[in-house]
Amino acid sequence: MLDPMHAEIKSVSPRGELTRRDILVTSLGAGFAMAVMPVSAQTITTSDEGLLAGEVQIPVADGEIPAYRAAPAKGGPFPVILVVQEIFGVHEHIKDICRRLAKEGYLAIAPELYARQGDVSKLTDREEIFAVVAKVPDAQVMSDLDAAVAWAGSSGLGEPARLGITGFCWGGRIVWLYAAHNPQLKAGVAWYGRLVGNVTDNTPRHPVDVAAEIKAPVLGLYAGKDDGIPLDTVEKMRAALKGANVPADIIVYPDAQHGFHADYRPSYSKEDAQDGWRRMLAWFRTHDAA
Repeated sequence: MLDPMHAEIKSVSPRGELTRRDILVTSLGAGFAMAVMPVSAQTITTSDEGLLAGEVQIPVADGEIPAYRAAPAKGGPFPVILVVQEIFGVHEHIKDICRRLAKEGYLAIAPELYARQGDVSKLTDREEIFAVVAKVPDAQVMSDLDAAVAWAGSSGLGEPARLGITGFCWGGRIVWLYAAHNPQLKAGVAWYGRLVGNVTDNTPRHPVDVAAEIKAPVLGLYAGKDDGIPLDTVEKMRAALKGANVPADIIVYPDAQHGFHADYRPSYSKEDAQDGWRRMLAWFRTHDAA
């Protein structure tokens, strides 16, 4: 795992080579991403009362990236949950998820994983967002998440021995990959992340390809009416998970759409979102990430 106190000014290329990059995003934007405006009247806002919450800088291989973290204001060290952003980056909804987890007794950290490739928070054209995200190497993401875990330990707030991860949309895919990457992970919960995809230099493997290699129990929460994640790919993942040596499960909400947990969007399904949240917390408790 990366030691933030001895990080070199280098980053990992998709081929595993070390390269130098400029970090373009040095602080998080306020509010919601422009591409998701206007926000729904159902949007949940969690108070930071009783919490230590706000932006921090995470030492990574080539400098620092911004992250949002939230934890109880008193006590600790706390179990750590990595919160992996949607395709829209670390905007207000992702920050709110961190605060919700902090209310449950966690140190929740959401690093800005596109920091080297660009700021998607100010983009309104989704094709432009996709172009930025396509430049993000999985190897870089794994390294940055490791760095966030190292920061949690060095901060004194977190206890990395009790480590979980959750992610949404783009981040849901990353949860599966990270569960195959980090043997110290205790549990993961993936919300409607793609399971198959094109092989590129930046995305050489997908969840279905690493299913037999996952090192921690993962729960997948998926939507029956997700236009971007066909149910046949969910079944393909279920079959692949039979080769895993740890518990894994996938729940499909039959009437839900992609983004059913995102309360700021029209796709929000309150009942399914609340059920998924309960299942997530139970999964973390059951598998020692609490």
